[in-house]
Amino acid sequence: MTREILRMTAVELRKRYEDRSLSPVDVTQAMLDQIERVDQHTNGFCLVDQETSLRYARESEQRYQRSEPHGLLDGVPVAVKDVFLTPMWPTRRGSKTVDPESTLNKSAPSVSALARNGYVPIGKTTTPELGWKGVTDNPIDGPTNNPWNPEKTAGGSSGGSGVAVALGMAPLALGTDAGGSVRIPAAFCGIVGLKPSFGEVPHWPASPFGNLAHAGPMSWTVEDCALMMNVLTKADHRDVNAIPRRNIDYVKALEGGVKGLKIAYSPNLGYIDVDPEVEAAVERAVDVFADLGAEVVRVDPGFSDPIAAFGHLFYGGAANAIRHLGKKKRELMDPSLIAVAQKAEKLSMLEYMSAVNEANALKERMANFYRKYDLLLTPTLPITAFKTGREVPEDWPHTRWPTWTPFTYPFNMTGQPALSVPCGFDSEGLPIGLHLVGARYNDALVMRAGHAYQQAEPLTDRRPALFD
Repeated sequence: MTREILRMTAVELRKRYEDRSLSPVDVTQAMLDQIERVDQHTNGFCLVDQETSLRYARESEQRYQRSEPHGLLDGVPVAVKDVFLTPMWPTRRGSKTVDPESTLNKSAPSVSALARNGYVPIGKTTTPELGWKGVTDNPIDGPTNNPWNPEKTAGGSSGGSGVAVALGMAPLALGTDAGGSVRIPAAFCGIVGLKPSFGEVPHWPASPFGNLAHAGPMSWTVEDCALMMNVLTKADHRDVNAIPRRNIDYVKALEGGVKGLKIAYSPNLGYIDVDPEVEAAVERAVDVFADLGAEVVRVDPGFSDPIAAFGHLFYGGAANAIRHLGKKKRELMDPSLIAVAQKAEKLSMLEYMSAVNEANALKERMANFYRKYDLLLTPTLPITAFKTGREVPEDWPHTRWPTWTPFTYPFNMTGQPALSVPCGFDSEGLPIGLHLVGARYNDALVMRAGHAYQQAEPLTDRRPALFD
């Protein structure tokens, strides 16, 4: 029965709670046991507090016994990336420079929304220091390894959350994404990850990475992703960048398929070198959309690589994040984070504003692109997971992580919704992700298309060997 529980989605768990065939306490204990059993190989969690998790589960069980569940996720375990403030647990952000006591008794909007809906916090998941890079390791916790092959990276910066979902340690997880940090581990770990439109999910405190940064759900299915979005998108006055609430039922919006949609497919955005196995898997996935009745057109969106502008914006954010830290504290930090921040500190105001201008021009280009196309399909990443403990693959010609994730960061610059859905495996058994990008604020269509694909080509029965 335990194995069956660990494979259940949030939607399935809610149904089982309601018909009293499962208890939130039993489910929570099963997932805590799974963490104890397998996370020694992956290091997905940086904090596990069984007593607190089980207390939440018992409170949920009592509500079901009274037929008074709280909201959409009552009793569902959720893993929380250790950048989100949780009132009962410290938030270290992977850094020795953070005073953990100062973070207590505070709650991020996403955590507040989950609490209003009765979630069970299953633990805090590992992040690179301050969430700054596309792999997960930090000076406190060390590296987070891939659930399909622990010698490989889980990706980042939401790597711990990706591991948690893939190995059945939680059906849902929270992540953040300022350059791909939800979608990278989603692709490497073989799960679903959504970067919502900027402002769609309230986020506080404001990220030092500015409007590159998004909070979003990670899950085993697109349906669970939509369910979580119904919770996360509720208003929170603390986020001054949040867009007006639209009260969309993302689960209902999954229906309708892709028939009649005009979908652009760009295998390389016109300038990216893609691993042949990745390209072949994504090509097969794209064919499924055509089989489902969509009009698929092979076309590039027509922009050149914005990596220089992204670097100014992102590393400027890194410099912003540590601007108040003196030499002694900086010596405790990831040396590579200090290096990129110090480089960004030398940017002139006009260099930074030039990057802002390029991001605005990219927004305009993509807004025009979506006057003709409903969606854009690409690979999520041009490669599969590489050796753990590294920022870039072995023998890579560049030293920094954005160079191997060129499909993700442009759409942080534009604020568009982007979803990674598993679409296959390479010859080593490592997952490959399909990337679905929509027009700004058309998150519902992105998830609807991802759901249609996942219904037609489900890979949801296949779990990592480590799962068992």
